[in-house]
Amino acid sequence: MQQLGWDWIDVIFFTGDAFVDHPSFGTACIARYLEKAGYRVAVVPQPNWRDDLRDFRKLGAPRLYFAVNSGAMDSMVNHYTAAKRLRHDDAYTPEGRAGQRPDRAVTVYTKILKQLWPDVPVVIGGVEASLRRLTHYDYWDDRLMPSILVDSGADWLCYGMGERPMLELTKAIEAGRNLRQIEKIPQIAFYRTGKVAISSASPTAADQRTGQAFPQRSEDVPLPERVQPCRAEEPLALHSYEECCRDKRAFAENFREIEIQANVLHPRTLIEPVGEGYVQVNPMYPPATTEEMDACWDLPFTKLPHPRYKGKRIPAYDMIKDSIITHRGCFGGCNFCTIAAHQGKFIQSRSERSILDEVRRLVAMPEFHGNISDLGAPSANMYGMCGRNQDLCAKCRRQSCLFPKACPNLDRSHERLLELYRAVDAVKGVRHAYVSSGVRYDLFLDEKGFLDETGKPYLRDLMLRHTSGRLKVAPEHTEDSVLYYMGKPSFRLFERLRKEFDQINRENGTHTGLVPYFISSHPGCRLEDMRRLAANPCLEGIWMEQVQDFMPTPMTTSSVMFWSGLDPRTMKPVWTETDLLKKKQQKALFFKKK
Repeated sequence: MQQLGWDWIDVIFFTGDAFVDHPSFGTACIARYLEKAGYRVAVVPQPNWRDDLRDFRKLGAPRLYFAVNSGAMDSMVNHYTAAKRLRHDDAYTPEGRAGQRPDRAVTVYTKILKQLWPDVPVVIGGVEASLRRLTHYDYWDDRLMPSILVDSGADWLCYGMGERPMLELTKAIEAGRNLRQIEKIPQIAFYRTGKVAISSASPTAADQRTGQAFPQRSEDVPLPERVQPCRAEEPLALHSYEECCRDKRAFAENFREIEIQANVLHPRTLIEPVGEGYVQVNPMYPPATTEEMDACWDLPFTKLPHPRYKGKRIPAYDMIKDSIITHRGCFGGCNFCTIAAHQGKFIQSRSERSILDEVRRLVAMPEFHGNISDLGAPSANMYGMCGRNQDLCAKCRRQSCLFPKACPNLDRSHERLLELYRAVDAVKGVRHAYVSSGVRYDLFLDEKGFLDETGKPYLRDLMLRHTSGRLKVAPEHTEDSVLYYMGKPSFRLFERLRKEFDQINRENGTHTGLVPYFISSHPGCRLEDMRRLAANPCLEGIWMEQVQDFMPTPMTTSSVMFWSGLDPRTMKPVWTETDLLKKKQQKALFFKKK
């Protein structure tokens, strides 16, 4: 501040991560975006919450508000394994040291700021706040918890990818707009005491008292032609938090509606009663345009950790420092995944110009040695993909464009992605551009073979030019009965993939490896299912190392199944293994041969 000549700060961020000025870190993205708009932004990374709170006092109060997040991960996932054991390292901390952020970091930081500066607004965001914006199951306390707005006492919550709502909220606070005006900003949530008026199109109070299925609830419609568009002006009332605690079916019904609204192009405002008030979640902004995406990545990131760390290693930074993000979002709709709940279902792609400009800046960095570690995103090969007829997409309420079968409106051509790979390879100074993100092979393959003329060239190019030894894919399981509850395609597609994979290796004399990811003890998975997985002949010769025990994280279909024993898509019962010892036994079957 002294070097910049600042005598005030507009926004002060408190985050559970070390500060890295890289677009893979949300704090840096929002800070740079607000900075571009002319605001003075400061960041306090990993403040000490156990001493006299000097880290929270040192910069005083901001002119506009405090912003709080737990970092790139939910703090509980960051701290504990699926067996609820404490982790001994933290990839987002210098030298990987554990214990530099509290459990439930957003709530802890916010309460401290409210204690010290009760009149200054606090805006929470990031993964932890975003996925806990409504009633959610908390695996570590094994109970339902209300919106994080209730526990933390924050004034506002910004969910999802927050550049646009955070800028609009900042402008509104600066302009002194009244609460009614601010409450209309998209993609924010807030808690209010009292009651809210709901139109007749929403469920009645009697529906909430009795716990009956709401008359306006949506059907589980598999095809876009059979659905109608939502009208954003009609709020949708959910069961109250208290009703969800009493009735697991009410919780499952709530989640089904939350999931639908998170995956449609024109969502409705959600109202969830809790205590003496209610939480309101406004609809998301429309998917970002290519120009809006480029505006985020064209910001002047240094792509380096802050100098305060003086060369200390930050493991998470080492993993992504030479990576390039091509797009946001995922339409895969896996039931255990939170990507769509946070980034959205609709793919938001950067332009080739923006990506190539970032590649050139990366090549110019003194520590770059010619290898891009990852050219991708949550699902690397969804770049540029969308529906052929956008009018159908505007009506669709499907959670997944790929399950239970691929949407006929989805354009799955890989031509644009292949052209991008060729353009990146042609940049002087790039030796290799690897794709380390997961790849959805059901985008170019089915049980009969490749889906179009771009499928085989894509797989061949991916294997021979963009894979550093081993290609990562995620069949997740071998048994169709389990895959149904995961929202994943049949294992027969993986069998076909391995056949094509081995053939390309033979044709080219290469030895590229195939690394499948698997999950144990997912809802619907029994011990005998794991035995069949371990004995599957298609896995012969594959080293089973990329495996994990299912961990119920907030705001996923799978976590709702785990807690309620109901599949929220159908409201039918689903068997779930909840005993920690038996979960451990399921995972052990991955390694029986080892």
